[in-house]
Order: sequence, then structure tokens, then C-alpha cells
Amino acid sequence: MARSAAFFDLDKTVIATSSTLAFGKPFYQGGLINRRAVLKSSYAQFVYLLSGADADQMERMRAYLTNLCAGWPVAQVEEIVRETLHDLIDPLVYTEAVGLIEDHRAAGRDVIIVSSSGEEVVAPIGAMVGADGVVATRMRVVDGKYTGEIEFYAYGPNKAEAMRQLAAERGYDLARSYAYSDSATDLPMLEAVGRPTVVNPDKGLRRIADERGWPVLTFRKPVSLRSRMVALPRVPSKPVLAALALAAAAALAAAAARRRNTPLF
Repeated sequence: MARSAAFFDLDKTVIATSSTLAFGKPFYQGGLINRRAVLKSSYAQFVYLLSGADADQMERMRAYLTNLCAGWPVAQVEEIVRETLHDLIDPLVYTEAVGLIEDHRAAGRDVIIVSSSGEEVVAPIGAMVGADGVVATRMRVVDGKYTGEIEFYAYGPNKAEAMRQLAAERGYDLARSYAYSDSATDLPMLEAVGRPTVVNPDKGLRRIADERGWPVLTFRKPVSLRSRMVALPRVPSKPVLAALALAAAAALAAAAARRRNTPLF
């Protein structure tokens, strides 16, 4: 019998923040971005935490940030993420999400993090929460530096397609599988499985969930993983993130509901 899996969006579903915007200060301290970029990322983070962002704002952010990351040394980004990951992200993981991940693993299901953030951020976070794999955005790298071009953008329908490919490779039965997300932009991801659940949904996704009778969960309690998680095998990290560059675009994928006419950049 084919196995089932559980697919989790990352930002505001597993962690109570934008996974990449959280690294703005360390990137600034490492000389990758200037003070103006830090202020922009801080403002974007504030807007995202309030209400998310719509597809137009996300696309504007994606273009800005992919250009920003061009020329960044991959090794330096990986080092910054590795050195600051636990201090920045560990305290922001929802205890409810950790419990769900533990339940799915106990039931024999693989847990996959599916995020528009880049893999240098997503893979370490996935390892930290005990995921069995990740689907994330990949940036083009030449001579150890980001070119500012995207090889794979894990957003919208691309998330669902990547899930189908992974299911074919690993033998998952998507009809028996689970998916969790907070954003209406992840509707294709939720529709790709037989058991979708919305978590901390934006207005658009809450309306869809009500119409379709999907379960709605509210996660409120960030917890330090060091206090409860056992050591688990790490997901291999790959040189594929323009860390600030990609996840912010995804991180902002839900917010024009109340700020539709407010240009972020």
C-alpha cells in the first residue's frame, strides 16, 4: 500500500514569523545588506505579521530581493544561517505544529516542509523540527555566488507540482496525505492532497475553508525546540537560497487585504 505524507507550509504555519526576513539583522551584520534594506525588511515583516500580502506585492518583493542577492557568496549565507538559526528561529516554532509533526511521524508518515523560502533557510529549519525533506526555492549559483536568477520558485502551483513529483518518487498516496497552510496563495498545495487543513488562515483562505468544510486550526504558542525535541537526522543543506531574497516574497504572499494600495517597495 502506498504511504501517506504530511506537507507543511513554513511561515505562520510551523513558525510564527517570516523565515527569511528574520535574518535581516545577521545579513546586515555580515555586510550583505545595508541599513536601508534592513529597514525595508523590518517594515515588510511588520506588514506580513499583521495581515500578509497579495500576489502583486509578493511579485514586487520577489523581483526586488532576487536582484538584491545577486553576487552574495553562498558560503557566507550558509554560515550566517547556521550560526544564527537556533537563536532566531528556535524560539518561534509553534508548539502545536511540533505536536502535529510528532503525531504524523508516529503514524509512520513522512513530514515535508514546502516553502517559498530558499533551501539554505528551509533545509536547516526542516532538520530542526524533524522533517523528512523539504521543497523550497532554488537560486542559480555560478562560481559560488548567487546570480539573482531563480532555478525553481516554490510558489503557488509550483508547490503542488513539486509535491506530485515527490509523491511519485517516494510512493506517497496524495489522496491519503495531509497538507497545512495559512495562505490562499497555497490553495494548489492544499488541493493536491485528500486531507487539507488551514492554519492561522488569511481572510481569503478562511473563506475557502468555510465554503469547502476544511478544518481550521489556530496556532498561538511558540516554543523553544531545545526544551522538547530529540535529536533527529538533518536534512542536507543545498546552496540554493538567496536568503533574504526569496522567502520574503513568499512571506509577503498574503497581505493586501488591508493594505492593497500601500506600496511596500
